[in-house]
Amino acid sequence: MSASETKSASPILVILAFAIVYLVWGSTYLFIQIAVKGFPPFILGAFRFILAGLIMAIWCIIKGEKLVGIKGIKHAAFSGILLLFFGTGIVIWVEQSMPSAMVAITVSSAPLWFVLLDKPKWSENFKSKSIIAGMLIGLAGVILLFSEQISQIFSVPESTPVKMSSMILLLFAAITWAGGSLYSKYRSAEGPIIVSTTWQIMAAGIAFIPGIFIRDEFSSFQWREVPSDSWFALAYLVSMGSIAGFSAYVWLLQVRTAMQVSTHSYVNPVVAVLLGVFFANEKITGIQIAGLFIILGSVFLINMAKYRREKLAERVRNS
Repeated sequence: MSASETKSASPILVILAFAIVYLVWGSTYLFIQIAVKGFPPFILGAFRFILAGLIMAIWCIIKGEKLVGIKGIKHAAFSGILLLFFGTGIVIWVEQSMPSAMVAITVSSAPLWFVLLDKPKWSENFKSKSIIAGMLIGLAGVILLFSEQISQIFSVPESTPVKMSSMILLLFAAITWAGGSLYSKYRSAEGPIIVSTTWQIMAAGIAFIPGIFIRDEFSSFQWREVPSDSWFALAYLVSMGSIAGFSAYVWLLQVRTAMQVSTHSYVNPVVAVLLGVFFANEKITGIQIAGLFIILGSVFLINMAKYRREKLAERVRNS
């Protein structure tokens, strides 16, 4: 697949995949916070991704897919480590001590890095006022959504250095997520997408293993002491977050533009807030409601820009 092309796909499947990425990944911030209460971060990352990778490998074997291919494995492993070990792994690490609201805000810078790193799409993205406006408005909406939490977080000066270092780590996570996503789009999905996704997830899980021994996490970890809600959170992260969510994400990267797919970084915090309102009896303020509408408006702008370009290209082909 060339850098300037996307594969055709059923609109229904595209909508379903976006729904999975928007809704499921919006809930994973909460489930990661629950899981790290019972699992050390590197054990959690290794267990989550290796288990998900093994389940997907078994499914590939049942489907008769060829799992072994040196070139394909190399590309998939590289993108998987960027995406899941650095991108998701840093989120797991930071959520030990940082509220998920702040994590969601910093990770929401990902669309900016998608635009800056996606060189084949520079001419398209930088010339589109709707895309640039949508990206900036979306980031502003996320900040507005969590404005009250931001003021509370930085109201304690003693903890500011730790929080600033965490935010720098999360910015790095957003950059590696964008870079890994673009590498996956243009390089790692040369064979069946399910095989590429399997090796991406498996490679990330293996990458967590050295950290377990460097931090000696097993010395103070007892499996039987893990609370039931952490086990449930882990099961959700494996099945929905990794297998369903990540598979849908990798597939979307092949059939939609990277900028369009990156809008999940704006929608996921919205989902996280709404889940807190409906299931945790959290309050939502007028400022937060304004932030929600601004974010949804930005996503609409970006998707409409893509829709107009597709219609224009279709008219050119038919003329």
